Amino acid sequence: MLKLLKQVVDGILAGLLIAIGGTVLLSCEDKIVGAVLFSVALLCICLLGYSLYTGKICYIADHPKKETFSVLLLGLLGNLIGTFACGRAIRFALPAVGEKALAMCEGKLEQTFPVTLIRALFCGVLIYLAVEIYRRGKGIVGILFCIPVFIMSGFEHSIADMYYFAASGLVSLQGTGFLFTVLLGNSLGGLLIPLLTKIGGAKHEPAA
Repeated sequence: MLKLLKQVVDGILAGLLIAIGGTVLLSCEDKIVGAVLFSVALLCICLLGYSLYTGKICYIADHPKKETFSVLLLGLLGNLIGTFACGRAIRFALPAVGEKALAMCEGKLEQTFPVTLIRALFCGVLIYLAVEIYRRGKGIVGILFCIPVFIMSGFEHSIADMYYFAASGLVSLQGTGFLFTVLLGNSLGGLLIPLLTKIGGAKHEPAA
């Protein structure tokens, strides 16, 4: 039971960090500065070993076991709890940020399903690259570049979007459907390079 609780808590902590990253992005007048500062979220998650769904899903093909799926889903539950709680708190404490989140989310809901899926897929690819470069012992350069790139490109990150919707106060079936679409796209994108690498028979350099 304690092990299961830890997995959820690790997910909550990752959600908290993503919420902080999302808050600074919404607070910055300069989007480039906000995008760069957002990378502190994934940087801390990787350094401290917290559980972020979009980073964990990339490696599910390497260990397709029941326990692996359990860790993934419990971490996702934690991500949802963390982002929702932080989003509601930020909307209360920083109303201006909540209003920016609302405007952002209203724009997201105007996207079609294929557009959202493709944007989420490319985000998943970049998250995989950021995490894999770090895991191989190449430092934090992948995080510092890949995260701003996905933000400036307009790609969709499911856990960040959970936070934006919570902070916006916008609750609807359409919003829920949007989040599921982004989650699917991130999953496909995160698995794309690992699966193509397996199919091609190439071997990864051992991760650190």
